[in-house]
Amino acid sequence: MLKPLKLGKLTFPINIIQGPLAGVSCAPFRKITWRYSQPAFSCTEMISCKTLLYQSAFSQKRFIKIDPEEGPVCFQLAGNNAKELAEATRIVTAQGASLIDLNCGCPVKKIRRKGAGSSLLQNTILLYQLIKAMKDNTTVPVSIKIRVDGNSNDSFNREVATIIKDAGADFLVVHGRHWTENYETLCHYSDIEFFVNELNIPVIGNGDISCIDSLKKMLATGCAGVMISRAGVGQPWLIRQLIEEMQQKIFSLPANSEIGSMFLQHITELAILLNNETFAIIQARKLAKYYGRYLKTKSMFYTAVNHCSNLQELKNICIEHFTLGL
Repeated sequence: MLKPLKLGKLTFPINIIQGPLAGVSCAPFRKITWRYSQPAFSCTEMISCKTLLYQSAFSQKRFIKIDPEEGPVCFQLAGNNAKELAEATRIVTAQGASLIDLNCGCPVKKIRRKGAGSSLLQNTILLYQLIKAMKDNTTVPVSIKIRVDGNSNDSFNREVATIIKDAGADFLVVHGRHWTENYETLCHYSDIEFFVNELNIPVIGNGDISCIDSLKKMLATGCAGVMISRAGVGQPWLIRQLIEEMQQKIFSLPANSEIGSMFLQHITELAILLNNETFAIIQARKLAKYYGRYLKTKSMFYTAVNHCSNLQELKNICIEHFTLGL
């Protein structure tokens, strides 16, 4: 069930992908994930076309920086204007994108109000134009990431599948929930299976993959590969763990000291990338619960990080709770 993954003209040695995560999946996160897991590729955060076209190079850096020590990168774009998307596609192609994805799944209201994200699933004429704009302005594989009908009264699955065929996308990523459904709603595997059977391009399944059983359940839809998103936060080794468990190998979790080093590296490199220690510490407070999940002192660790104000304090906290030998 694990196998090489062919997307357009590219072939990857494994069919597990690290997906996009708003506020998380910039270069420091992807670099650590590559070091410990080597997925097929990792995705950037969602990037607005307007950010690439109209904001300063400094503002763009968080979104477009590729670390020389990370693997292939898929740039995920968001927008609703074909001309802007065409230019943004040219920009990220020149930046070194291995693949480019159009976000058609974001459920956030402010994104939908702008006519982007999941709202595009109900505007298939525009969706066609956007996919064509990407295809006409890059030589790398192009995908779209969508949501599904799910338990809603919507019925866009079939029409969206037709548009994807006609516009010539190289592959499709399907998150198995409707845009109104939260993470407590179980993934709709039958909707993913619909796209697998309807399309003659690779379909990547996304949703609820965090362990070997959920991985097998997703692969049972017949999808060509899977995308892991939330579960990879604070567990950059997760994809490697799943690969080895599928190969019936015994996987040993990293020692607490190594996990602490990962956390500190993530935040330190984020501060360097953005030249903004304060922002990095704010992110550390959000990420602490993920990296600290295996600590016996996790409650005290979370509290300490929430009161932390600089990198030196964070280093001392990690030394105390992860017993780092720094």
